[in-house]
Amino acid sequence: MNSVALIGNLATDVELRELGPDKKVASFLLAVNRAGKDAGADFVQVCAWDRQAETCADYLARGRRVAVDGYLRSHSWEDEGKRRTAVEVVARGVQFLDGPRNEEVTPFEEAAATT
Repeated sequence: MNSVALIGNLATDVELRELGPDKKVASFLLAVNRAGKDAGADFVQVCAWDRQAETCADYLARGRRVAVDGYLRSHSWEDEGKRRTAVEVVARGVQFLDGPRNEEVTPFEEAAATT
């Protein structure tokens, strides 16, 4: 079974590329915090396709918190005579967990007092 679920913050802005008519891919780096003594973060490359790619590019930016459900895909290539390998998460779904950074949020107490 090849299934991945991650929650983290975007470490980069979303890069959207058009590969042809109606074929788009968005990619970004996701920082996922580690728990325990080895506190820190792991950085995972994520890609999303087509309509989901467009939505990510339109609404996500560096620092936004998301949940990603997907699967692992690896690929390898030659670079200056050395074999390179990379693993990325292909997103089946991306859930936005916070609002836009410049969105003004009304505190609950203030909103309740005005109603």
